[in-house]
Amino acid sequence: MKKIFYGLLLLLGVHTIQAQEVPILDRALFFGNPEIAGGQLSPDGKWISFTKEYEGIMNIWVKKIDEPFEKARPLTNSKRPLNGYFWTEDGKNILYVKDNNGDENMNIFAVDPMAKVTSGVPESRNLTPLKEVTAQIYMASRKDPDLLMVGLNNRDKAWHDLYSLKISTGELKKIYENKDRITSYDFDWDEKLRVLSKTDDKGTTQFFYKEGDKLTPIYETLVTENAYISNWNEDNSKFYLVTNKGNLDKSTLFLMDPKTQQMTKVESDPKDQVDFGGLFLDRNTRKMIYTSYTGDKTEYYWKDKVWEANYKFLQSKFPGREVGFVSSTNDYSKFLVSVGGDRYASEAYFFDAKTKQLIFQYTPRAELKKVEKYLAAMTPISYKSSDGLEIPAYLTLPVGSAGKNVPVVVFVHGGPKGPRDYWGYNAAVQFLANRGYAVLQPNFRASGGYGKKFQNGGDLQWGKLMQDDITWGVKYLIEQGIADKNKVVIMGGSYGGYATLAGLAFTPDVYAAGVDIVGPSNLFTLLDSVPAYWESARAFLYGMVGDPGTEEGKKLMHDASPLFSVDKISKPLLIVQGANDPRVKQAEADQIVIALRDKGKKVNYILADDEGHGFRKPVNSMAMYAETEKFLSEVIGGRYQKEMPENVAKRLKEMTVDISKVKYTPAKSEKPAGNSK
Repeated sequence: MKKIFYGLLLLLGVHTIQAQEVPILDRALFFGNPEIAGGQLSPDGKWISFTKEYEGIMNIWVKKIDEPFEKARPLTNSKRPLNGYFWTEDGKNILYVKDNNGDENMNIFAVDPMAKVTSGVPESRNLTPLKEVTAQIYMASRKDPDLLMVGLNNRDKAWHDLYSLKISTGELKKIYENKDRITSYDFDWDEKLRVLSKTDDKGTTQFFYKEGDKLTPIYETLVTENAYISNWNEDNSKFYLVTNKGNLDKSTLFLMDPKTQQMTKVESDPKDQVDFGGLFLDRNTRKMIYTSYTGDKTEYYWKDKVWEANYKFLQSKFPGREVGFVSSTNDYSKFLVSVGGDRYASEAYFFDAKTKQLIFQYTPRAELKKVEKYLAAMTPISYKSSDGLEIPAYLTLPVGSAGKNVPVVVFVHGGPKGPRDYWGYNAAVQFLANRGYAVLQPNFRASGGYGKKFQNGGDLQWGKLMQDDITWGVKYLIEQGIADKNKVVIMGGSYGGYATLAGLAFTPDVYAAGVDIVGPSNLFTLLDSVPAYWESARAFLYGMVGDPGTEEGKKLMHDASPLFSVDKISKPLLIVQGANDPRVKQAEADQIVIALRDKGKKVNYILADDEGHGFRKPVNSMAMYAETEKFLSEVIGGRYQKEMPENVAKRLKEMTVDISKVKYTPAKSEKPAGNSK
């Protein structure tokens, strides 16, 4: 089957190579601000909000649904990209969250979408004006649209107390003081707090059913298992529980009665290939609309005939593309619909479900749309790792390539435990493919969605079997004749950055170079510096990399830390870091830069003083990718866009670190855990 697939791939390559030469697409098409994005309908469907550039940063705008976009009014002037926004039930407020330069200390803000101002933007109110606190929204009330239920870790940095928050006044009222390691609060359709979750220091999570002040334990999972409440049934008597406890490998949907603790299986993947994906319920009737599962692509199983008919109608209008319901009115009569695919610039349409009227709204990247014929197809593949485990992955070949002897970038996702790569448009992948590289995205063991055994298979395998899953992907591409074995680079962010460092340190002959984006280099300092509010996940983290409180754990962590194998790194390395990253702190980059520098190795270092765990500001992203493509071009010979706007060139110069001046001072709490002895 695979031979047939690659035969077809080669034929496609021969066909497309006869087309006109593929131009170098401007990096701003991929990483600059979209023209319009993030559209949402107001609850009554009379207005549409969206994000659009305001003073260089994507901010919230609003207009009447039947007005042209040129008539829209700006609502915010944030200097930092927002972390999401939504309308309140009554349409009187738009709420959004943002942090301070990437530190992930989130505050909740409110703005009146109907406020009239003569110039600039209306005032946004910070509803949680607290420093070094990460506010969490647990529930936005439908019954009282002026009410939120939020979590604040102002009393204890490690744990979130539950508060009610009055949007109009900012009044906070403590509902539950969290002195017993509560990790989640679950409300039913009537907005009553029904279930709380506690996680102990071993990572065991218990669900407690709340009746008055009484908490009764009703369900328990180990640190290697996962369970969550998706929603409640029609009469609020039972909740939908997604779990992979015990003998279950693939997570499964159940209905659970919290009073009797009786569970009834509802559904699992009909193909028995992947975990339960998603459950969508009608907010008005509380009936199931669809379930979904994601393997190579996402499949929907419709429970509502009207919704299914609407979906199929939309599919008929956009054959070969994926359609998604992005936003809707409260009564589901009107929708904002997204249309896209792996090699398509996405579009947004207004859809009237009653009349079947379909009205184009916007293309986030209209300039990219004009050249989308030069975007590359993303193809699901699989290959065997060192121990025979089948590894799912995606392969993207450059447009016009015959798929033979191509330079390759192995693009490794973050996480690592739970996240995965998905099929669809990916800006970084398309950018790399346009520069002439085949891109491999491996869903290595520990990636989510493929069952409990696959996900837990990465425990204590950092730098070992998890790394093999990536290395054997490279071997597979070489065996297939796709990869030029002398021109393979590894690149990734977060865990992908770690995998980059591990790839260069533990398999130095496989890669020609590496691009490490916010990746940890020293597992001791990584665990020693995680945010306080990650305390509930400490046992989970130890389960992944080793317990630094044991000799065995110390040895595992030492051996898996690329910093302590820096002698083996012989290939060029580009390191990218955000100075305010709370997850993988700047120390992770500084340590390995110093170690490489002091041994005379080649390392380039980019550090953004206004970013955290990954770059959010377009000028920073474009500067980083400009340096990345130059670096890749020098190492494995791909194409390189030399010119860049003045502001990007200036920012790149500001972010480029003189490695001779890099210093590292261990934190006071840091133990001299440089080795396992």
